[in-house]
Amino acid sequence: MTERFFLYDDIEKTQTRFVSFVGVNQRFDLALVQSDRHYGKQLVLDLQGNRFAIIGPDDLQEDGYLEYAFSLNEEDAEELRSFLSEVI
Repeated sequence: MTERFFLYDDIEKTQTRFVSFVGVNQRFDLALVQSDRHYGKQLVLDLQGNRFAIIGPDDLQEDGYLEYAFSLNEEDAEELRSFLSEVI
């Protein structure tokens, strides 16, 4: 058996917020993970859709980013963007 080569193997304390809200078309079940690892950005996990993205304020301004990252239509992405703008 070959020896495993780790690029990193860190343990870090995080703060995780679980939040669920209902939009016009769908329900959002999210976990927002805050740590020092991602330079002030948060790890946003969509627990229903099995998708995640590392998001900061600059990412929320990028056209099409939430649509792509979470496979959302424009209306649903705007609801998510509105919520994330309040907490990120």
